[in-house]
Amino acid sequence: MSEPLRRDPDLPTALPAAPAASPVMAQYHEIKGAHPGCLLFFRMGDFYELFFEDAVAAAPALDIALTKRGRHEGADIPMCGVPVHTAEAYLARLIRAGFKVAICEQVEDPAEARKRGAKGPLKRAVVRVVTAGTLTEEGLLDARRHNYLAGIAEAAGELGLAWLDLSTGDFALAPTTETTLGADLARLMPGEILLPERMLTRPALFEVFADWKAALTPLANPRFDSEAARRRLESFYGVRALDGFGIFGRAEIAAAGALVDYVALTQQPGAQQGGALYLAPLRQVAPEAVMQIDAATRRNLELTATLAGERRGSLLATIDRSLTGAGARLLAEHLAAPLTDPAAIAARLDAVQFLLDRADTRAGLRERLRRVPDIERALTRLSLGRGGPRDLAALRDALGETATLRAELAAPGLVPLPERLAEAERGLGEHGALVDRLGRALAADPGSGSGAGLPLFARDGGFIAAGYAPGLDELRELRDESRRTIAALQARYAEATGVASLRIRHNNVIGYYIEVSAANAPKLGAEFMHRQTMAGAMRYTTPELAELQSKIASAAERALALELRLFEDLVGEVMARRSEIAGAAAALAMIDLAAGLAERAAEDGWVRPEVEHGAGFEISGGRHPTVEAALAGRGAFVANDCVLGEDRIWLVTGPNMAGKSTFLRQNALIAILAQIGSFVPARSARIGVVDRLFSRVGAADDLARGRSTFMVEMVETAAILNQAGPQSFVILDEIGRGTATYDGLSIAWAALEHLHETNRCRALFATHYHELTALAAKLPALSCQTMRVKEWQGDVVFLHEVAPGTADRSYGIHVAKLAGLPAAVTARAEEVLQILEKGEQGGALARLADDLPLFRAARPQPAPAAEPQSSPLENALRDIRPDELSPREALELLYRLKHLLQE
Repeated sequence: MSEPLRRDPDLPTALPAAPAASPVMAQYHEIKGAHPGCLLFFRMGDFYELFFEDAVAAAPALDIALTKRGRHEGADIPMCGVPVHTAEAYLARLIRAGFKVAICEQVEDPAEARKRGAKGPLKRAVVRVVTAGTLTEEGLLDARRHNYLAGIAEAAGELGLAWLDLSTGDFALAPTTETTLGADLARLMPGEILLPERMLTRPALFEVFADWKAALTPLANPRFDSEAARRRLESFYGVRALDGFGIFGRAEIAAAGALVDYVALTQQPGAQQGGALYLAPLRQVAPEAVMQIDAATRRNLELTATLAGERRGSLLATIDRSLTGAGARLLAEHLAAPLTDPAAIAARLDAVQFLLDRADTRAGLRERLRRVPDIERALTRLSLGRGGPRDLAALRDALGETATLRAELAAPGLVPLPERLAEAERGLGEHGALVDRLGRALAADPGSGSGAGLPLFARDGGFIAAGYAPGLDELRELRDESRRTIAALQARYAEATGVASLRIRHNNVIGYYIEVSAANAPKLGAEFMHRQTMAGAMRYTTPELAELQSKIASAAERALALELRLFEDLVGEVMARRSEIAGAAAALAMIDLAAGLAERAAEDGWVRPEVEHGAGFEISGGRHPTVEAALAGRGAFVANDCVLGEDRIWLVTGPNMAGKSTFLRQNALIAILAQIGSFVPARSARIGVVDRLFSRVGAADDLARGRSTFMVEMVETAAILNQAGPQSFVILDEIGRGTATYDGLSIAWAALEHLHETNRCRALFATHYHELTALAAKLPALSCQTMRVKEWQGDVVFLHEVAPGTADRSYGIHVAKLAGLPAAVTARAEEVLQILEKGEQGGALARLADDLPLFRAARPQPAPAAEPQSSPLENALRDIRPDELSPREALELLYRLKHLLQE
């Protein structure tokens, strides 16, 4: 009637006897057929089993044994399995590997099925489908980042984008376009993306979808019908119209409705067990409200992860001083979407300034925040029927801190609070009654008081405090008294039989039993009835033990049933206040974010930036935040100014390793920090709002798409030249270096002219093509800057300072020496460089080819030529001091040199 349980549930490769072929396999195939595209976790006793092609796919991903048991339709059945109590860890591995998993549970108790004489296998049903975008379990999520499920839809020729984090309830939407969709997805970094099947054939989006191929979940086109989506959203929120949330386009509504539908399909069975899905009210994000940053720029600037894919060393890791998961997620959200409204930015900066100026208040708030668990995600788990006693304890502890935090913010010396802190103080709310009830109801926490001492699942029992429910106390006393009676019974049996090693034990299969060694079995009397024979041991029972077991089981079952009812009652009260609790969670995150940014500013003397309308960009003593952090204790970072006014484009030349790339990146990062509402690493900063940020730095190929390093560079450059506008900020490093010298120079020259004349944006343009400095005479908004170096006793010292002027050398061979190239190679490179610098390049190359070291000794050497006489043109060139020329003087000099050339 019920399938046999595994004998050793701790061993994922220990397999049960073969399942009964027809009834169980017929049930399996029926359920599997209803969930195509998913691995089916098929509950059998203490394990989730996978069969057939699911087992073949899952076994290598989980690194567990694939075996064959039983037969179905004349063939062996491939199978593998994982223990229920450790299933979460295996689920995480499968989700990371790109699988979706349907969880199929036994939905009836084996004992109850036996009582009513049920025939066939136990009833089973899929209670949830686990996908990358719908995770809620703490062990499957990164506490410090959102896990978004995104949806893309098309209606009336427009594109709409919606996204939600099921683990926190955050829900938003925005219009998008074919051009900006890639940047929007890069901002959200969703775990899963829903889209209509027809959109996969849209040529303009091929490139975007190629970047997100592993996250795509195509669905049937009708699921993105905008009218059906509107009705679905209205029903979900219990409103007759969505106008109260905002004015949304049809495509946005279609995307949002598809998300709610998908969540209901994958999660709602679980929600019906204990609550209802909770999502925050819809909010619209206007595209012009946030700084647009494309995927390449986010990657190159290492905003949230380094180029190696690690969080450590990224800008986010450098500035994150948050103490709560919600605060860290809010910081990551802000960093991904810097604001473009100076007033909103100033409001964020006011909160940071307020706490920076009040170190004692900041320290007090942060001490309280250290004790605040992640109630955003705890609330979601409870609403979906997946929460447990630890989630209730998290609410008890976090809401218990809100009263103290409100009192600290309302202290007489702090009034009036800045706008955002005042909003947070109101949002903390009043939760005394709920905290009191949870405090009385939940058992005292051993250890830290964080809830970790309570059971993870309510079904494990033992989490209701003694004295909270008298009826529960009585049942527990009856259960515990019976257990004490069993202990006394064991001592009596051992004495009566003379078997000192006799033990009374318990398992979930046969209940309580008496165990003795096989050698001692003959010493037991007739009242001992044989139950099982094990390797080296015999198991027995007695009428007295059977009666005690019945009493214990009855008391334990009734106690657990009552405890579960009490749990549901507590969850019901929490759900009745979930809007207020969600508001408190948001307020805690806001306070944590402001206090964390203030703490970061205090650590290294960061300053408040001035963000305003206009196109100014004045950074005094700017520093690269992550490089400076990496240098801590090993030396001081060299600060540099960057002033883009009438000269809105800086052409930066200088040697390798002199700091050009660092200088470019630091100014982009300072702009981002300023517009998220953070203080910045500088002496002062005044920034005209940047609406779009672009970068073309670094070198990498894209072999998956057949793109060379140069092709990648050109694609990124094309995006900049086609999209940048007057409010944009652009950094370009070494444009054209991936091809032939003259081709690269030509491309860099034309790109620089285009930035100046057409895009008319603010830009930092680093190059080794010193010929580009001649454009300063032609382009009035172009200024030449150089990285200073000092030559000393044959060595080169990089000063990492930016100064007006141009570089006359790149010192590439010096860098090659530092990198460890063989001395023979660098010596030969010096010879080649001297030859190339002396004459016309083509002739010099021919002489070099004729002078290869391999053949040098075998060839007759011509007599040395007489020393050539210098021409007036050469003499004039030799006397030039480039760093001392103004643009006008340089132009006049060019005309004079041209005249000498014609003489």
